[in-house]
Order: sequence, then structure tokens, then C-alpha cells
Amino acid sequence: MNDVLYLKHRPETLEEVVGNENVISVLKSYFEGTVPFPRSILFHGPTGCGKTTSGRIIATQLGAVGDDLKEIDSADFRGIDTIREIRKKSMYAPLNSPCRIWILDEIHKATNDAQSALLKALEDTPSHIYYILCTTEPQKLLPAIRGRCSQFQVEALSGRDIKILLRKVVKSENEKIDKTVYDQIAQDSFGYPRNALQILSQVLAVDDDKRLIVAKKSAETQSKTIELCRALMGKPWGDVAIILKGLKGEDPESIRRAVLGYYQSVILNGRNDVAAQIMDEFIEPFYNSGFPQLVLACYSALFNT
Repeated sequence: MNDVLYLKHRPETLEEVVGNENVISVLKSYFEGTVPFPRSILFHGPTGCGKTTSGRIIATQLGAVGDDLKEIDSADFRGIDTIREIRKKSMYAPLNSPCRIWILDEIHKATNDAQSALLKALEDTPSHIYYILCTTEPQKLLPAIRGRCSQFQVEALSGRDIKILLRKVVKSENEKIDKTVYDQIAQDSFGYPRNALQILSQVLAVDDDKRLIVAKKSAETQSKTIELCRALMGKPWGDVAIILKGLKGEDPESIRRAVLGYYQSVILNGRNDVAAQIMDEFIEPFYNSGFPQLVLACYSALFNT
């Protein structure tokens, strides 16, 4: 149920994409012929913000269909054997399209050997082949791979853009919801379109008078990150520590961005010095220190504000 709206309203063209205007503008320029289209592209950024969707749109506009378009996610990835198979098939001409395209999702999970093999593929790309790489953790890729790709950082959407997306979907569904519900979903989605539409799916499934309650409850159930954001505003350290233990194994950088997005919304709704101080503890990226830095930022946010 959660994914119904997200899948139903997935953008199919660049014109339908909401937000990330700079990325979309450059991609459009490729198709307008003003700059050469790169053979390898790397989309990186938080989960649920349109990296894979953008890759699919590119593949469609380049004309790859059927067996000429392959999408491989981390669950299907077999390390170096997968890359060897891709390199082998890259030697063959397209079957029914002007090109062949591989979309490699969560590519940072590839082993070092697989990444080294992929680098060779990126260096010797035939004219009929395109590679589209997607990752939430670009720092885990070999620097040489990043250097071979045209890189696009996909950002979380602003609260304004999330509301534009929500209103567009609500109108398409012939529904109406109150401004307070829009505000609640925008705040608790952290700017992630997938999160926003997952919450909206549950909201539209109930009567008008229950929608704000469901919006709040859905967000809390969906992600412990929201609990963490709320706990940082005055909860005891013991409560925060319990939430952090439940988040171990999640991507610390995505959590950092979520905290920033949450407290940005708090500040924009009215002056709040505590929220500003919490944001200050989460300004620096967590790429290098990971989960320990997340724990330290939370501890500092509680005891320095």
C-alpha cells in the first residue's frame, strides 16, 4: 500500500521531475545537443530522491528498450562475475534499440575487484553503450570510477517542492487535503519524494478528520529517524541512545541530512535557537566517521544546547 502512489506517479520524463532543477537542466541540455552525452553517469545522493528514476528516464529518452536495457540492483549483484558478464555483453550490438544501457543501482556495494573490473569497462566503452551508476555512498567508490563518470548530486527536495509534488498527486487523485496535512507530510518526509508519497498513500486511505493524525503516525512508523529528530529537542540521553541503537546499520549520512531537513522546517516556521544549535552539530558530512560521528553529534546536540 505504501508504494502505490510512489510507483503510480513516478516521473517518466525530465519535464515531470519536481526539484533538482540544476541536474535536470544539464540532462536536458544533453538531449538538446548542446553538449555531448556522456557514456557513463553517476547519480549520488540520499535514498528516495530520484537517482534511479532519473536513470530510467535517460534510458527511455536514449531509446533503450527490452533486453537492451538492464537494471541491476545490489540484491542481484554477484561482484566481479556480474561486471565480467556486462563487459562481455557490451561487445554485442543492440538487439532492438540504438544503444544498450546498464543501470547499476547501489553500486557502492560492489567489491573492490568488481569496481576495478567496472573501471576497465568505463575506460573502454563502445559507442553503443551507456552506463548509469546510482549510489547513496559515493565515497565508497574507487576515485577513478568517480573520475570517469559525469557526476550529478541529487538533493532532497525543499519543503516548497515537496508540497508542489504532493498537490500535483492529490489533484491527480481527485482528492483534497488540508494545509496542515501538507505541512506535516513535508516536515516528516525530510524532503524525500518517496517518503512523502508513502505517507500520502496512508493519509488518503482514511477520512478527512483522521488525516493529520495518520500523517503523524505514518511518519513515526516509517522511520526511527523522525523519532531521533524529535528526541533531540529535549529528551533524556538514555532515550536518544535507544533510538540510535535502533538506527545502527542505517546510512549515517542520510540520517544527518534528515536531521538538517527536519530542523530547517522547524526554524522556517518560527525562530528557534535550540533548533539552530542542533543543526550546527550536523553541518559537517559523516562520510568519513560514519555512525560514531552520528552518535557524537547527537550527544553534543543534547548537552551543548
